[in-house]
Amino acid sequence: MQSIHFEKISSETKLNRMYVAAVASLLADGATVPFIARYRKEATGSMDEVSVMTVRDRLEQLEKLDERRKVILRSLDERELLTAELSEKIGNAGTLTSLEDIYLPFRPRRRTRATKAREKGLEPLAQRILLQKGDDPFLYALEYVDSEKGVDTVEDAVSGARDIIAEDLAHNAQIRDPMRRLYWSTGSYGCRVISGMEQEGSKFRDYFEWNEPVRTAPSHRVLAMRRGEEKKFLSLRITVSFERALDIILPAVCLNPDTPEGRVISEAASDGFRRLLAPSMETETRLRSKEAADEEAIRVFTSNLRELLLAAPLGPKGVLAVDPGFRTGCKLVCLNSQGSVQHSTTIFPFMSESKKSEAVKTVIELIDKFEPEFIAVGNGTAGRETEAFLRESGLQKEVKVIPVNESGASIYSASKVAREEFPDFDLTVRGAISIGRRLQDPLAELVKIDPKSIGVGQYQHDVDSRKLRKALDDTVESCVNSVGVDLNTASSQLLSYVSGLTERVSRNIVKWSEENGAFLNRRQLLKVSGLGPAAFEQSAGFLRIRNGQNPLDASAVHPESYSVVERMAGSKGLSVAELMSSENSRKSIDLKDFVDGKTGLPTLRDIMEELEKPGRDPRKSFQVFNFADVHDIKDLEEGMILPGIVTNVTNFGAFVDIGVHQDGLVHISQMADRFVKNPADIVSAGEQLMVRILQVDVKRGRISLSMTGILI
Repeated sequence: MQSIHFEKISSETKLNRMYVAAVASLLADGATVPFIARYRKEATGSMDEVSVMTVRDRLEQLEKLDERRKVILRSLDERELLTAELSEKIGNAGTLTSLEDIYLPFRPRRRTRATKAREKGLEPLAQRILLQKGDDPFLYALEYVDSEKGVDTVEDAVSGARDIIAEDLAHNAQIRDPMRRLYWSTGSYGCRVISGMEQEGSKFRDYFEWNEPVRTAPSHRVLAMRRGEEKKFLSLRITVSFERALDIILPAVCLNPDTPEGRVISEAASDGFRRLLAPSMETETRLRSKEAADEEAIRVFTSNLRELLLAAPLGPKGVLAVDPGFRTGCKLVCLNSQGSVQHSTTIFPFMSESKKSEAVKTVIELIDKFEPEFIAVGNGTAGRETEAFLRESGLQKEVKVIPVNESGASIYSASKVAREEFPDFDLTVRGAISIGRRLQDPLAELVKIDPKSIGVGQYQHDVDSRKLRKALDDTVESCVNSVGVDLNTASSQLLSYVSGLTERVSRNIVKWSEENGAFLNRRQLLKVSGLGPAAFEQSAGFLRIRNGQNPLDASAVHPESYSVVERMAGSKGLSVAELMSSENSRKSIDLKDFVDGKTGLPTLRDIMEELEKPGRDPRKSFQVFNFADVHDIKDLEEGMILPGIVTNVTNFGAFVDIGVHQDGLVHISQMADRFVKNPADIVSAGEQLMVRILQVDVKRGRISLSMTGILI
């Protein structure tokens, strides 16, 4: 079956079958997606991560289909229902839906009206009616009247036969498939408020009287309507034209609806559709629509998460981190360039003038003593006020105050990870540490937080949690491995996302360095408990050792290719370090001279790129950002042009923080002077931009923004 799967995936994706098979083999051997995409390009035809994940996910789907196929065949065989023809149909079913349609008439099921009619011996009557020989069924139904079986009249007999026909029609695969297409192509959502819930469900007022085609309903509206239904505020239905539904059913079974037999079949078709087929198709369509909405919501979430994880890092610079607060005070933490805590304290700049003076003195003393270059201020409650206080405190100009998105910091500070990392600090201090470190290296800090708590999703709590978790893990793993990880400074949480490393091995790596000192070369990884050759192969290329014994250990060149680089250097009479520093020598190398059975041109080109800029960070350069002098939604006026930071991108627009404790929305229609299909094509989470105030609703806390018509 694997070979068949390779053919099918190749046909669906237009990927070479040989490369699909290679990816499948590597995955089966335990290789990760980043490793395959980065270090096995010869085997895969240089597939990128997206293509590798596509093959992986499709293989999983087809394997699940095979498992279901086996279960069905076993069930039919045990009940002596399996025929050669049925077995062939099941074997040829290409989707789970078609497989279930084939199995549906044979599934063990609860007692239905049709079941009871069959028990009364009325199946032959139903079959005779379906033959449609032109007789009146109410005449030949006399043969089936039997009071002992509960069939007292001719009407009882025909009614039972009608129930059998109705159920058979509802279970007919040749009817279900076109009916399924009808529901998807013409079905309509009908959403209504449940009587008496208008006030309690006011959040969903947009859907109190709402109709929309299923096929074009955007993800956020589908998930919103379903949430309102789940909370018992809304009723939600999917309907299609009754006439169009019968146009599908009747031609499949009825020769002439105007004959006596045709009228019975027509009545059965109407009953079967309303009572059995419509509810079944509605359930299927709701599920398909939900899956499509989930996929879109997950795509939006992972796109936003990737932008945040790959946000520009400040880098190894000293930071004074501030977790703002009015009544409880502002928690201050001094971090050195490596993120280690040097000092922590609390100031109360908003309680009284005397406390404010003390706070100013404390801040200046800390800056003089620890010499931070930046002050990181959380953007939550009291954030803007704290920024203003710090800027008015007579600080040296070279100390820059930077607002930092603190979403999820409070969750991290109370987590087991934070308690283990900082057992001697309370959760408020841990929150400040997280804010400061998030400025220094967003990726290294954000991996410690459940992505669902970072606040960049779209109805993330309503989508399939298993699919969401898998997609988020894929995204974090991709980002971590694309950037690379400093082996001697990384936390165990960050290391656990490196290709091939488990949480246990990641903890063992940190423990080894604590007991033995910094790693001097990648080969020392093999001394770590639980890290064998396979894990070394998967992880080594993504781990960096700065200033180690081998200059290649600071690059993305995999240890398996070190000998190739040594041969390159030797061909020029140079050491590896000399080759890395000599651009002319590298340019004079003909890569074809180093192609062998294991290393091809794709890998050689990657090696040369790494030798040019070893271990380079793919993230953007850090840019200082400051909000305008507005602090409250009441300070806003229509027409104002303000700087902002994109906090979340959805498929209907982007939310932007302009520094007033309430994000504004740039609707998709206000993103450009042209049609925009996807907001992610225009902006990304974390991006700095200028926006214009369109409208302010202070009472509802809503700010409408525009990115158009801005002249600077």
